[in-house]
Amino acid sequence: MSNILEEQNSSKIFRVIDANLNRAREGLRVVEDIHRYLHDNKKVGYKLKELRHSIRVENFKELLQFRDSTNDCLKSSTQSELQKENIEQIIISNIKRVQESLRVLEEIYKTIDTEKSEYFKQLRYTSYTLEKDIFLS
Repeated sequence: MSNILEEQNSSKIFRVIDANLNRAREGLRVVEDIHRYLHDNKKVGYKLKELRHSIRVENFKELLQFRDSTNDCLKSSTQSELQKENIEQIIISNIKRVQESLRVLEEIYKTIDTEKSEYFKQLRYTSYTLEKDIFLS
């Protein structure tokens, strides 16, 4: 019985990976574009771009077969997701989205590739440093 569950869940693990790779890159892109176009901040924009380009896996095309955005049970936005008071709130929510996604990738990869898990952990810590740079410099 556990082998059947493992087989069913293995494809869903790849769905989790695909969703979190997308979520992390999308969150970074939002913050990157704000710093690039609204703040004309080349230094921070470049760091964000560099981090965004680091969030990848070799089997990207293979992951696409597990994507099921049509049937995602939580794809509808919550009320809090629809309202932001200002640009700073957008930056905060997107930086946190990136960090959460990197943490999910780190944890999931512990079950299939510990080196990749460590890679995503390092990217998560890079995002913490970048967050500090954004808000305290």
